[in-house]
Amino acid sequence: MAMEQKVERQLFDEVMVPCYSPMQIIPVKGKGARVWDQNDREYIDFAGGIAVSCLGHCHPVMVDALKAQADKLWHLSNVMTNEPALRLAKKLTEHSFAERVFFANSGAEANEAALKLARRYAADTFSAEKSEIIAFKQGFHGRTFFTVTVGGQAAYSDGFGPKPGDVTHLPYNDLATLADHISDRTCAIMMEPLQGEGGIISPTPEFIQGVRELCDKHNALLIFDEVQTGNGRTGEFYAYQGLGVTPDILSTAKSLGGGFPIGAMLTTAELATHLKIGTHGSTYGGNPLACAVAEAVVDEVSKPAVLAGVKEREQWFRDGIATINAKYPIFAEVRGKGLLLGAALNDEWQGRARDVLLAAGEEGLMVLVAGTNVVRFTPSLVISKEEVDLGLARLEVAIAKLYNA
Repeated sequence: MAMEQKVERQLFDEVMVPCYSPMQIIPVKGKGARVWDQNDREYIDFAGGIAVSCLGHCHPVMVDALKAQADKLWHLSNVMTNEPALRLAKKLTEHSFAERVFFANSGAEANEAALKLARRYAADTFSAEKSEIIAFKQGFHGRTFFTVTVGGQAAYSDGFGPKPGDVTHLPYNDLATLADHISDRTCAIMMEPLQGEGGIISPTPEFIQGVRELCDKHNALLIFDEVQTGNGRTGEFYAYQGLGVTPDILSTAKSLGGGFPIGAMLTTAELATHLKIGTHGSTYGGNPLACAVAEAVVDEVSKPAVLAGVKEREQWFRDGIATINAKYPIFAEVRGKGLLLGAALNDEWQGRARDVLLAAGEEGLMVLVAGTNVVRFTPSLVISKEEVDLGLARLEVAIAKLYNA
């Protein structure tokens, strides 16, 4: 057997496209909410692979599902269907408003399918002129050219030539501006029911209700991007279930596979008819391995005790951050819901979220940022109290060093 090449961080710079700037550490092993690097140093994981590892690392139900399916069937084209895909689709409809499911490999692909469905529905039902998509500033919907254009951060879509057209960006939580702009030309409004990358911004009840009413008034579809908020992240299985508003189309990914790449678009039976045979597809969408793992994740996350535990853990984080902030006041507020939380820096600490991320890493804690002014926490939904306390203790040491520098 050939000897394995020694892997060091320098190899990234030699062989990888430089669109990422990873930290110097290379994790090699994970268990629960703990990760170990090549030097066997332990880290507490409050990042969860950006809201992906909803059951932590190597959870037994996921490992067992993957091993069992690996001995059965790995891949089929969509010329045929498969049992794990059908079982998973059935469960997603049981846990949501949806009646039909389309499987993809990522959140971006799920959103691409959602946007294509909205445009096709409008063209079929009304006219080709009903094509405007309204989205919101600071939103994020993926990295395909269509989804990154719909996302409300131009820095991610500039520089690649002409963009897909008829996309409008408006301020989030500004119902008056939306009401002034929307028209019968609008085919869909796409939004996150809690903005993630944009700074962990929750919608007001009036805004979310008003968006639904305006969509109904103008025969526009409401698309909820639940790539980050879905699968228990907010304490409901999907975030819309805690908002009193139901979308027409919903995208889900990230936590859906708990770390195995998979995405899905959920919609109604009526809307689904507009994606006729041949109008859309995916080579790997509905892959048996991915669907088997995702089914195990859905079964675990949908347990009432797990969903209730998300809200309990939210309070652990809020209380712990408040205690740290009382000693080292760098945060203005904690935003978000469930285990999608953002600690927003105060005026004196603007622009230093990455400093906190790097300092936390030095102390053995993995966190995230949401922009330059928000430290983001998206840990495992089943993280233990011991791991939360240990991680917060490490965060306090990191912040103390920055505060006293």
